[in-house]
Amino acid sequence: MVPLLLVLLLAIVLFGVGFAVKILWWIALAVLIVWALGFLFRGAGTSGSRGRWYRW
Repeated sequence: MVPLLLVLLLAIVLFGVGFAVKILWWIALAVLIVWALGFLFRGAGTSGSRGRWYRW
């Protein structure tokens, strides 16, 4: 009974990790797209001397 519970617990943990990693890949892809769009549109309407689209 205990080994069965351990196997089920391991399956739940691995499923959770796999789901979290998949979500993180989608978030990373969205951030990459926003970052690339920032480089494409950085020259439009910026008042900075180097044309940066971020404020740091």
